[in-house]
Amino acid sequence: MFKKVRTRIAPSPTGMMHLGTARTAIYCWAVARHFGGEFLLRIEDTDQERSTPEATQVILDAMKWLNLDYDNAGHVTYQMNRLGRYKEVVDQLMEKGLAYKCYATKEELEQMREDQKARGEKPRYDGRWRPENCAGKPIPEGVTPVIRFRNPDEGTVTWNDGVYGPIAINNSELDDLVIMRGDGIPTYNFAVVVDDMDMEISHVIRGADHINNTPRQINLYKAIGGEIPTFAHLPLIHGEDGQKLSKRHGTVSVLAYEELGFLPEAIFNYLARLGWAHGDAEKFSREQLAEWFKLEDCSRSAAQFNMDKLRWLNHEYIKEADDERLAKLIEPRLKAKGADLSRNLDLVGIVALLKEREATLAELAEGAMLFYRDNPIDLAVLDECIKDAATSQEACRLFLERSKDMEWKREDINTLIRSIMKELKIKMPHIAIPLRVLVTGEKHTPSIDATLELFGKERVRGKLEEGLTNWINHTK
Repeated sequence: MFKKVRTRIAPSPTGMMHLGTARTAIYCWAVARHFGGEFLLRIEDTDQERSTPEATQVILDAMKWLNLDYDNAGHVTYQMNRLGRYKEVVDQLMEKGLAYKCYATKEELEQMREDQKARGEKPRYDGRWRPENCAGKPIPEGVTPVIRFRNPDEGTVTWNDGVYGPIAINNSELDDLVIMRGDGIPTYNFAVVVDDMDMEISHVIRGADHINNTPRQINLYKAIGGEIPTFAHLPLIHGEDGQKLSKRHGTVSVLAYEELGFLPEAIFNYLARLGWAHGDAEKFSREQLAEWFKLEDCSRSAAQFNMDKLRWLNHEYIKEADDERLAKLIEPRLKAKGADLSRNLDLVGIVALLKEREATLAELAEGAMLFYRDNPIDLAVLDECIKDAATSQEACRLFLERSKDMEWKREDINTLIRSIMKELKIKMPHIAIPLRVLVTGEKHTPSIDATLELFGKERVRGKLEEGLTNWINHTK
């Protein structure tokens, strides 16, 4: 038996890190942390045509962003560094008669499958190069052989899946799979078994699309002599249309959600909840997930990705996030929008004012641009909204006059506005709307007293004086 719980995530560096891969990594992390075990990272880079250093870095960056701390940091396993180990195991299987060389060409195999289909049979390798089937058969010239595993002909492969429960597959359904290509590169099913054995992985947690690989891998474990881990297969994530989540549903890349302005803890929480539940808990910490998580609580049905729910959850995290942290996170976004941060506005205060309203960092940054840009004043907006222009102009004039020596605090601004309202017998819109439009260029802003405080006294008075003059001339 395994000495400790060990899980792993083993992505291929052939593109972005998919949301499904991230969810699997979160579950692997949760199982390891729940049992006080280890969570490891392995890079399955044997697809040399598609694997790139850039894609590997994307994986590392996504793991870091999600705060998925793996215990072999600095010693990540790369399959291409283990080719000698794979050959060693292949040679052992060959010596035991559990693997053999196959010289069938690609064209032969294609014809074999076509013939099987024509006979109404399931396409599968027919064992033509098994030793007992090719005695005396000449080895074709110029053909580099692959190595095939000799799958047992009889019996049943069974395992108690961590999510789906007992599963059984007859060996008669399986053929002799290729375990090493002619170039010495191992195939997925073989390499993953050797790696998981050597890394002493106790729990193999992955997508349900790997269920068909599991009986083949169990047979390889038995042939090599390795301890068989607990297998757990997770239903795939579907889009809102019920189809497998893909690019047609929008972005499926983890780091793309960083660009869209989602917080990593919100993505972590949302993905963890997507196919697993602990009572009615929708929002929970990493520590709570590690404490609560059990594979048997995972759903056997596909989870459905819902952007509205993700936005709601992200907003919940933004509302409780530290204002200084949020300010730092949106600074690059403001710069990209052309904001002049040398204005030294109270960005932390701006964030505190806006975060109750905005669901993402992108929206928070866009909202903050209200304070960094100088919008043109559209006096037609005042024509539409203000029926008694003269009274509202008088209200703005009084505000300008009486705010000159006033301490520029939200409470004092509010007190001044309300005193003018009482004096002129007007309602809040008759002074708040003109102040908004003349100072910010916008009809809608957060609370007018808070907005004016953050704009700054000199800026407010300068813009109000200019805007009021233009408005009076406009209405003459």
